[in-house]
Amino acid sequence: MKIQIAYVDEDGARVSEHEVAVGSGAWQAIEQSGVLERWPAIDPARAKIGIYGRLVAADTIVKEGDRIEIYTPLAMDPKQARRQRALRTQRRRA
Repeated sequence: MKIQIAYVDEDGARVSEHEVAVGSGAWQAIEQSGVLERWPAIDPARAKIGIYGRLVAADTIVKEGDRIEIYTPLAMDPKQARRQRALRTQRRRA
């Protein structure tokens, strides 16, 4: 069956279509797809996964047409990033 796998890294969003076995779990489908070899920045020990924006367990059975999303930890807390941007803006205006 056909599924999509989505992943975002510093180069932007990556979405690819793959053919996986019927009855595959979400993480099993990721392994079958070969994206772990193609996108080596994905850390299987830390990555969380979802289907259409909803966090799911690794063994969740995927259906035809599902988009599995691989989530990686944020490099920085969003609130901290916002504070730093605000400080830079204030310094430029001063």
